[in-house]
Amino acid sequence: KPIRLDTWNEKEIEVLNKHLFLTAKPIVYLVNLSEKDYIRKKNKWLPKIKEWIDKNDPGASLIPFSGALEMKLLDMPEDERDKYLKENQTSSNLDKIVHTGYKALQLEYFFTSGKDEVKAWTIQKGTLAPKAAGRIHTDFEKGFIMAEVMKVADLMELGEENKVKAAGKYRQQGKTYVVEDGDVILFKFNAGAGLTGAKKK
Repeated sequence: KPIRLDTWNEKEIEVLNKHLFLTAKPIVYLVNLSEKDYIRKKNKWLPKIKEWIDKNDPGASLIPFSGALEMKLLDMPEDERDKYLKENQTSSNLDKIVHTGYKALQLEYFFTSGKDEVKAWTIQKGTLAPKAAGRIHTDFEKGFIMAEVMKVADLMELGEENKVKAAGKYRQQGKTYVVEDGDVILFKFNAGAGLTGAKKK
């Protein structure tokens, strides 16, 4: 029986974590189908696989995909790929695989933005703002002052940072702020080791 399916107290969890047991890790089951079966959403083995998963690993995710289709799509120009998917009334499942994997591992994104780029950073769910700042540079964590935060959905909807501020959706957060999935953050920190002022990456 997988370790993750049992209930453990804090002391037991500490001991188990030292051993890095494989069955303690969450599992996402990926079922590789032929392109034909994937497009028609039909395969004789899929219900049996789902039944086994529900019995032996309740709550685990099952994602059908087609490696053959994904490879074909990679070799196509974007317009040709969109046309092919529309004609076959199907879609790639790669995004779902990535998102489900992140969720299973309790991971999430936050974003930083500059003049030339927007960058996504991966953190563990429940990460405090100073530790998230440390993902960019250790000086950001050591000298953390505050995080100026807006939601990427608000930024995409309103189009500009100033409009997000005007709408009252731009917040200043302190050291106890738990970073949320989809936050766009400007970290402010005390200068050190030759660094000056606030830095936006």
